[in-house]
Amino acid sequence: MPSVKSQHAGDMVFETYAGDYKIMNDVPPTPEWGGKGRHPTPPDYFVASLSSCIAAFVQQYCSQHDIDATGMYVEIHYEKAVDPAHLKELMVDVHLPNADVGKRAEALKRVSGHCTVHETICKMEGLPINIHDSTGQVAEA
Repeated sequence: MPSVKSQHAGDMVFETYAGDYKIMNDVPPTPEWGGKGRHPTPPDYFVASLSSCIAAFVQQYCSQHDIDATGMYVEIHYEKAVDPAHLKELMVDVHLPNADVGKRAEALKRVSGHCTVHETICKMEGLPINIHDSTGQVAEA
């Protein structure tokens, strides 16, 4: 089963390993969190993951249907909320500046919504979290 591993790299920087790739992140540069703005934050990567996933699905659809995707980009606007900390009001804009999508607009919307990250968000009903202590066993709550 694939996995991703994140570990503390000092200060408030974290290294995440995804396969052969290392991704660095920092926490927000606020007095509360103590980040220094050296790397994107975890929520930045979350939104970037959604944006790039939608872009890949749109690109594939355009290639299969002879739609000019030159210069295509996906932009996601969102707000950060507190108490509890979360992202809200996400809105996706798919830009196809060189395409005449015509009757394919609705299909492109459907394709965008079928990207793996979006489908995962929609289907999640919680997230099991296990805490492993020094024994290597799952700590009981």
